[in-house]
Amino acid sequence: MSLFVLSDTHLSTTENKPMDIFGARWTGYTEKLRSRWNKLVTPEDTVVIAGDISWSMSHTAALEDLKFIEALNGNKIIGRGNHDYWWTSLTKLHKLCEENGLTTLKFLYNNAYCAEDFIICGSRGWYIDESNRKMPQEADYQKIVAREAIRLELSLAEAVKLREEKRAIDGIDREILVFLHFPPDFRGYVCSEIVAVLEKYNIRRCYYGHIHGVYDIPRSSVSGGIRYTLTSADFLDFTPLIILPDDNF
Repeated sequence: MSLFVLSDTHLSTTENKPMDIFGARWTGYTEKLRSRWNKLVTPEDTVVIAGDISWSMSHTAALEDLKFIEALNGNKIIGRGNHDYWWTSLTKLHKLCEENGLTTLKFLYNNAYCAEDFIICGSRGWYIDESNRKMPQEADYQKIVAREAIRLELSLAEAVKLREEKRAIDGIDREILVFLHFPPDFRGYVCSEIVAVLEKYNIRRCYYGHIHGVYDIPRSSVSGGIRYTLTSADFLDFTPLIILPDDNF
């Protein structure tokens, strides 16, 4: 069993949202995603999808996109992105899955999961880019960032608790991995509030999405002792990225 990651699927099976306007890599992307995913991922594996899952505007409208993900191999842990307007309460999402037989989907929100020999946690995060600047002028950015830092810390606290519980059972000391939608450290921009939380919990690896159309950069970079890895679907050419154990952990 293996752990993989891929973010920003931007599915629109019932929405008129063509993605090829954002570049040639997006042409036929749903079939690319399906074939490349199922060629690599087995039914026993787990894939983390770190946000921007569907263009739908409600959780019921997103059902067909969630069914598409359900039909892919493996178990999926889904985080929230800035375009996931369909995301609602966990109660409603769990009910939607139960009523429609979606058994391979889990939702990452103020919680944590054990997958393979890792502990999975994370949140949306925050990142100031051009799309954020188009938000209303009255938006309180400091309040938004503080809220996202709190959500990340809630997830990390659950991760620590889960790691201790699992260690008591099998003696394995699992690495905690953080999955964010927004990059906390990218090309000179640093969200210090989010990074401070990562440092507080001694996180060594963080995976993020959101960045599109940039294909000439390294997949990973190290800053402040933390390795940040870009996992946007178009950057990975719609092929889930395997996460291997850290030999130094």
